[in-house]
Amino acid sequence: MGWIIALVVVVVIAIWLIGTYNSLVQARNKVRNAFAQIDTQLQRRFDLIPNLVETVKGYASHEKELLENVTASRSGYMNAHTPGEKMAADNQLTSTLKTLFAVSENYPELKANANFSKLQDDLKGTEDKVAFSRQFYNDTVTRFNDKLQVFPTNIIGSMFGFKEEELFKTDEAAKTAPKVQF
Repeated sequence: MGWIIALVVVVVIAIWLIGTYNSLVQARNKVRNAFAQIDTQLQRRFDLIPNLVETVKGYASHEKELLENVTASRSGYMNAHTPGEKMAADNQLTSTLKTLFAVSENYPELKANANFSKLQDDLKGTEDKVAFSRQFYNDTVTRFNDKLQVFPTNIIGSMFGFKEEELFKTDEAAKTAPKVQF
């Protein structure tokens, strides 16, 4: 009779261990999926940037340094490999795009250009999707990190090498409005 109780206890513990492990794997995969959604929206934004730069070049040719910064920021993201590197590169690109749109205010012909307006609208729509994707990602990361911090899941997580994920944070420089001076 004692061996049956011991067997039941072992089976219950094994089922709990397997279930806990599987829930951590599922949560980690949700985090990866959420980041991939951000990546998809950012790729859409990056695909719009060359057209935007070319349109602005025609009207604001003496803003060469700013246009080079936009292009360099876009390349920085494309060369980033880790989520942390991508987050930093995205913050840099967001900041340079804000400056570009602030500078465009000084060029009425540019603002009136249909291509520029369409690109600006497309970028705004994409930025909204990026913001939503970031929020979803951060919510997903928070749920995953919570699982890794609460008892007894934290024991299983550490046994199998699960690590907390980083939240997608906005760079302090990207939070401030750009200053444009002529």
